Amino acid sequence: MTDSLATVAYIGATILFILSLGGLSNPETARRGNVFGMVGMAIAVLATVLGPRVTGAGYAWIVGALVIGGSVGLYAAKKVQMTQMPELVALMHSLVGLAACLVGFASYVDTSTVFPTPAEKTIHEVEVYIGILIGAVTFSGSVIAFGKLSGKIGGKPVLLPGRHLLNLVGLLVVLWFGGVFLNAHDVQSGMTPLLVMTVIALLFGVHMVMAIGGADMPVVVSMLNSYSGWAAAATGFMLSNDLLIVTGALVGSSGAILSYIMCRAMNRNFISVIAGGFGGGAPAPAKGGDAAQPQGEVTPISAAETAELLKEAKNVVIVPGYGMAVAQAQHVVCEITKILRGKGVNVRFGIHPVAGRMPGHMNVLLAEAKVPYDIVLEMDEINEDFPETDVSMVIGANDIVNPAAQEDPTSPIAGMPVLEVWKAKTSIVMKRSMASGYAGVDNPLFYKENNRMLFGDAKKMLDEVQAALH
Repeated sequence: MTDSLATVAYIGATILFILSLGGLSNPETARRGNVFGMVGMAIAVLATVLGPRVTGAGYAWIVGALVIGGSVGLYAAKKVQMTQMPELVALMHSLVGLAACLVGFASYVDTSTVFPTPAEKTIHEVEVYIGILIGAVTFSGSVIAFGKLSGKIGGKPVLLPGRHLLNLVGLLVVLWFGGVFLNAHDVQSGMTPLLVMTVIALLFGVHMVMAIGGADMPVVVSMLNSYSGWAAAATGFMLSNDLLIVTGALVGSSGAILSYIMCRAMNRNFISVIAGGFGGGAPAPAKGGDAAQPQGEVTPISAAETAELLKEAKNVVIVPGYGMAVAQAQHVVCEITKILRGKGVNVRFGIHPVAGRMPGHMNVLLAEAKVPYDIVLEMDEINEDFPETDVSMVIGANDIVNPAAQEDPTSPIAGMPVLEVWKAKTSIVMKRSMASGYAGVDNPLFYKENNRMLFGDAKKMLDEVQAALH
């Protein structure tokens, strides 16, 4: 394949990637968006493999890598459960960061590259240094995020004394060694500052994500998605691959926009997420003891009583959370929805932007269960309808339906937009226990007079509700 033909293929792949992102912005076009992305990636890989840069000796390595990587991908697609998707995404991000680091080191030690001018050599070394820096932060940060999302590492933030000063010192050291690296006369002398910077970047990635609490993990996932995009773009600069630069920029910018949306949904800014360490610990006691504390006792309800309330209702709003994902209850939720809609009940779903462990987690689960797209509404679309709702049913959610966000100015989640399920005539919360949510904040909703608690495994309880509805 000639250079000009490869360039045309890259342009076509870029257009398909843009169409893919556009399609993924809406559930009804998401399947088509995925197809565009897969076709675009196939074109990109073929154009690269068949392009003028790959010689005959390199094909064996490429085929071997494709077989190994494809096998891992197929295995993951078949074995990974939907509840494990957040940690899988974090793990995939780590691989992008690792690839950027490896490509950076390989590009630096490649003595076959000849630079016509010293300026071009300096530009290439800057690309290598920045690429490895971003890749190392992405790799180690994503590994820690994987550990937190999978439960192998606790969700409580680890806040070191003087952590901001440590970050500043680390940044200054990285900048100083960057100067040493650019002034190195040969590969051997430049390798030491490059390795020191890599170690500092790896430690920074660990430190950054360890300091972020469980409640902010959806933001972390989208943030690491953005980092992986910039790491890919940096790899493209190192390899002089225009498509990789464009693709990385698309992923990086879309991830940054998504992070901004997530932060708005939690009434936080990006800097506070990185520095704040919110979530995962017990709520701090309010000063003076005058904060609004949960009062009264909870009112339990049975599955049969829940079914009666649902049958008598005209308007029902279901709010899914991570508990639904853990119980794999999305399919029985879909069946209950079909039964109620068959009886003339107006059933809709309310989705909070940070429900679950990653952006869009609940939407994916409901789509998997074939819940109609048109009854799955975002928080801003559904919140004003709760006062006219007969039953709001919360399945395994906690922090996103916490009225303390509006009623208690001293609460750690004060000001966070939440789904106002307590404004319905009756709210039903399905939980295994009275434990606090991922943010470690108590929920006054459980104690409200119009709230009922349906304790037990979500799938088991919903199976009983479904049986009682017939």
